Amino acid sequence: MSRGPVDVLIRRLDPEVPVPAYGHPGDAGADLVTTEAAELAPGERAVLPTGVSLALPDGYAAFVHPRSGLAARCGVALVNAPGTVDAGYRGEIKVIVVNLDPRESVRFERFDRIAQLIVQQVEKVRFHEVAELPGSARADGGFGSTGGHAATDGDSQGHKGGNRYASVVSDREGQ
Repeated sequence: MSRGPVDVLIRRLDPEVPVPAYGHPGDAGADLVTTEAAELAPGERAVLPTGVSLALPDGYAAFVHPRSGLAARCGVALVNAPGTVDAGYRGEIKVIVVNLDPRESVRFERFDRIAQLIVQQVEKVRFHEVAELPGSARADGGFGSTGGHAATDGDSQGHKGGNRYASVVSDREGQ
């Protein structure tokens, strides 16, 4: 059972900028474009304007997510992914991009798609301070505690957990 679309007010700050749109039926994210050309050298970042601002209904937020094609083909990532657009924010949506490619610059032209915007319903919560939290199967295990990657599962020589090549402690101790 699907709900109908949520009405979101949008203001184009640049009259030529396209309204964010979904590329395909069933897409979760609507494409955001940049209104300015930019070139990023390897490791460089920039704040790119999108030319739009929103008025989201109370109880909703918009999240700016990276585009997988830009990441795979050009090494472009978003510095604060996902970026959060709160319901009360009325300013221009801007996207902080970084070029993670170690050798090649990446160029953006006006109206290039740079990110995707996902609007979601969000819950308000009340925090209740307690002396102890109830137990769980996971407890306080985090940061790779479930394994599933060679760097955290150990190696063929029986070294347990962690990437032994990245350990400053084992280098210092001569291991």
